[in-house]
Amino acid sequence: MVKQVKTYYNPLGKRSQLVSDVYKLMKGIGELPLPLDKPVLILISGLPGVGKSFFCLQLAKRLPAVVLESDSLRRMLFRQPEYSQTESARLFKAIHLVAERFLKNGFCIIVDATNLSEHHREYFYRITERLEVKLIIVSIQAPPSLAKKRLAVRLKNQDEKSEADWEVYKKMKPSVEKITRKHFVVDTSIDITSSIDKIMSEIGCV
Repeated sequence: MVKQVKTYYNPLGKRSQLVSDVYKLMKGIGELPLPLDKPVLILISGLPGVGKSFFCLQLAKRLPAVVLESDSLRRMLFRQPEYSQTESARLFKAIHLVAERFLKNGFCIIVDATNLSEHHREYFYRITERLEVKLIIVSIQAPPSLAKKRLAVRLKNQDEKSEADWEVYKKMKPSVEKITRKHFVVDTSIDITSSIDKIMSEIGCV
């Protein structure tokens, strides 16, 4: 079981916002998989509509892992998300600590977020280096025409957690930065089974 997050109080008697956010996210994640002796962190990168969540869902069927989906976690902290830089900074500060806490307790982590810049990915690099756990980076891709179609369909789904549309895709595309470390490239416009097989082999779960 994951150790309960301890809360502390500042001199004014108010609980730290970050500690409160971490506690709220960990409490909202729900049922956990079995911990492993050697946990890994799977870092996902990709634009909206390319199939990141679909890939994570399929991978999680093969690998017992906690999926940290940024869109879902954002709604745990913000009832009406604004997707501002300030809001995202607060969200990911909490996600970084949640990921580290789970890894320390032996749980594999899949980070389902855009992670388009090397600056943002660097936080996760440092976590794995500090904890000496294996890092697997996966770049999820799909043809723009397919991503556009998926985003249009997704927005019609009332249960969809993401509000990203084609305009958001176009706005975010120029911010995509090359991944400087070894990584897998997965095209979700084709069968992803072989890609998942390769990743499982890399992890050591054949």
